[in-house]
Amino acid sequence: MNVYVTGIGVAAPNGLGADKYWDATLDGRGGISELTRFASSALPARLAGQILDFDAKEHIPSRLLPQTDVSTRLALAAADWALTDAKVDPSAVTDYDMGVVTSNASGGFEFTHREFQKLWSKGSQHVSVYESFAWFYAVNTGQISIRHGMRGPSSALVAEQAGGLDAIGHARRTIRRGTPLVVTGGVDSAFDPWGWLAHVSSGQVSTATDPRRAYLPFDVEARGYVPGEGGGMLVLEQGEAARTRGTHQVYGEIAGYASTFDPPPGSGRPPGLRRAAELAMADAGVAPGDVDVVFADAVGVPALDRAEADAITGIFGPHGVPVTAPKSLTGRLFSGGGPLDVVAALLSIRDSVIPASGGTEEVPDDYRLDLVRGEPRGARLSTALVLGRGRWGFNSAVVVTAVPD
Repeated sequence: MNVYVTGIGVAAPNGLGADKYWDATLDGRGGISELTRFASSALPARLAGQILDFDAKEHIPSRLLPQTDVSTRLALAAADWALTDAKVDPSAVTDYDMGVVTSNASGGFEFTHREFQKLWSKGSQHVSVYESFAWFYAVNTGQISIRHGMRGPSSALVAEQAGGLDAIGHARRTIRRGTPLVVTGGVDSAFDPWGWLAHVSSGQVSTATDPRRAYLPFDVEARGYVPGEGGGMLVLEQGEAARTRGTHQVYGEIAGYASTFDPPPGSGRPPGLRRAAELAMADAGVAPGDVDVVFADAVGVPALDRAEADAITGIFGPHGVPVTAPKSLTGRLFSGGGPLDVVAALLSIRDSVIPASGGTEEVPDDYRLDLVRGEPRGARLSTALVLGRGRWGFNSAVVVTAVPD
């Protein structure tokens, strides 16, 4: 059964809306800057991929503002944009024929810690009643489904940076089980003081002070990643249902998906990323020679970059496929990172162009990667592989393909 992408919505540090994000990405314009959500001048790591031009009052009904975290507001806006892009009127579709599958790695971090502060400083009577759900990982799924009357099978997944791809994979599975339309993707934000502490506790956050040189995946000067916020939402539809509805566009097909988990440290067994990629390709029915571009997970930590390079070259051979990491312009968006890369992959296929990998300039020779650097690369594309890894061993891969005319 074919599962098509008919609508996309983007909330990214370098652009609100798919068009602005894509223009910025092709132009190499990043969204990384010094933290402004709280005093950060004394912190060793203080660069982040922040969304600075989003005014929630312009996009979210006023009744929802007191009950939503910034991540949920971004998710609601991106879902609205995706539905508008797909020209879907939820009120004209049977409610149980629409589902929502999202991923979230942080929950409502800023909201819940604000309420905790009220609890400790003022007492329980000052804590918002909405704290009961605004913090929860499933809240984006719930709020999107309530707002649009989507009562079909819905779920939420948690797998850090890999989770957004898992959400897309599960949405595809949901459609194949009989739900004609599913809104899916991931959005994250955790830029309050506690959220920032959670980021830097990984020991992998870049302490560089130049936004253009802070996050350099696969570079000889790679020194860690920059956390970001935002993500992407997609409208997926069963192929025949989309044709019956009279959809005006199809960006591509979610042709393959797989996930794996790394073996225990010290086991001597290899990481699971390569196996996830191979399983996703097998699911899509494509061979290595059919893949035109790989959107890498690209942590920017040398040991992890090398492991990913080994996985890619193990499948495709040395310099065997173009590789790109446009997330170096936005930071790592956790559950939002995979869906945003899927959006970039779909637009790359549409426009026959591979975006460059931000500030990365020099790739170690022994990585043996054909990394797209400096300028976008024109190319005829029909198949893209998107990779994602989450902390503690999560690996996911999605294959997207063009839909024949």
